[in-house]
Amino acid sequence: MNKVVKNAKNAIQDIPDGSVIGLGGFGLCGIPENCITALVEKGIKNLTCVSNDAGVDDFGIGLLIQKKQVKKMISSYIGENKLLESLVLSGEIEIELTPQGTLAEKLRAAGAGIVGFYTPTGVGTVVAQGKDVREFEGRQYVLEMSLRTDFAMVKAWKGDTVGNLIFRKTARNFNPMIATAARITIAEVEELVPEGALDPDSIHLPGIYVKRIFQGENYEKRIGKRTVRDETH
Repeated sequence: MNKVVKNAKNAIQDIPDGSVIGLGGFGLCGIPENCITALVEKGIKNLTCVSNDAGVDDFGIGLLIQKKQVKKMISSYIGENKLLESLVLSGEIEIELTPQGTLAEKLRAAGAGIVGFYTPTGVGTVVAQGKDVREFEGRQYVLEMSLRTDFAMVKAWKGDTVGNLIFRKTARNFNPMIATAARITIAEVEELVPEGALDPDSIHLPGIYVKRIFQGENYEKRIGKRTVRDETH
């Protein structure tokens, strides 16, 4: 099976309106920049986006939100995207806030074929409303269902032609879980190498999870929020 595609445009060409898409990254670190740009250019609508956060107003997932392509966000944090905040408050976008660890486990569970799990996180809060709550060993736990997506888009440092991926440092973040939770996973990489060129012991995500891969370009690698010392003190 040939997994290599020419570019992001080719990789996302069959994604229909209304899809549930998982996007790797944490803030603006390790996000699939090329795939997001291709989605914006294609104009796909009514997307449900699953991601740790929503980027910022003018970059990352924020670009999709600007173009009114997103109908629902499933995230753990949206505080850096003021546009999304306003759209949620006006009822134009639905938001499903999920504790960060729970979101990671919902994705990991989907990749492992686990339908659901119990966690103490969220018990006694709005997170638990409408969900099964049970006691185990004297402690309350809430049932969370795994989270499967139609497509996933992840970004890696290196990848080979059969889809094996290596992430660079903290840019790994949510990418592996997002990749395993999807029916079709698309990977963009900074460097695409031949099969067998990667050290097997260094591979973070096996190629079995990746259906399409391409070498990306023009990565900006922005910083979501930079804080520096006040030199006046």
